[in-house]
Amino acid sequence: MPELPEVETTRRGVAPALVGRRVAAVHVYDRRLRWPVPDDLERELQGRELIGVDRRSKYLLFRWAPRGEDPAPPRSRGRTASPRARPSDGGFDTLLVHLGMTGSLRVLRRAPERVPHEHVDIVFDDGATLRFRDPRRFGTFLWIPGDAATHPLLASLGAEPFTPDFNADAFHRATRGRRVAIKLALMDNRIVVGVGNIYASEALFRAGIRPTRAAGRLSRVRLAALVDAVRATLAAAIAKGGSTLRDYVDSAGVAGEFQLRYFVYGRDGKPCRVCGTPIRATRQGQRSTFYCPTCQR
Repeated sequence: MPELPEVETTRRGVAPALVGRRVAAVHVYDRRLRWPVPDDLERELQGRELIGVDRRSKYLLFRWAPRGEDPAPPRSRGRTASPRARPSDGGFDTLLVHLGMTGSLRVLRRAPERVPHEHVDIVFDDGATLRFRDPRRFGTFLWIPGDAATHPLLASLGAEPFTPDFNADAFHRATRGRRVAIKLALMDNRIVVGVGNIYASEALFRAGIRPTRAAGRLSRVRLAALVDAVRATLAAAIAKGGSTLRDYVDSAGVAGEFQLRYFVYGRDGKPCRVCGTPIRATRQGQRSTFYCPTCQR
């Protein structure tokens, strides 16, 4: 599943190409994503100017210039109802996109004929097409009128890892008295967002912390080292275009390269790049965890 570095890499590729352009056409070929694509998405986007592309956790937030009148709330059909935004007095209108497990967004200057698994095209006034591909259809396209921060998918999210809100003091307070393993605490979106399975394992290695340690027993000093390690790991991954283990490509169709630099993830049985000890694997929260028994204590 694309994690924060892959989503941020996508954002950085999409925004310069499309911000400031107006939507000329929208084509929804298959509405059957995790939640059905709203029936009126085409009408809501038609003629709108894209004024920004933000990221919150693993969500992309496409911000659109307001119209003279408030847009109607989105409707959806199908077996699963879409999460609904709570009323808001203002803010941008937002298209919320999640890549799901196998999704990708590409900017195409001359869009080729679509092939299977390509579900949405947003065509801009300069001819560029933003195309969404998702073989497993766990991705999300939701329209949010008004303030997106109040939406149920966003309202309860914790701190962004690159902001001052994610710090050793806050992390220390959030984990006191908790017996949960530190890796699972690090992946808790109520504490810090966007640190998925791969990057949690890698950050814990950089911090020298074994992933099974009880979060509530780690000192503030060790948690400060982990905060720094999380930021360093995510920044290094973004610089390499994220990780491509199967489907992920960036907005230009280029695969990420950070998987070539993993210290522990997926390397069970192989020698640690630092000390030579074989990397071990275990299961936590139904996910694979990798660590060095020598470097991580």
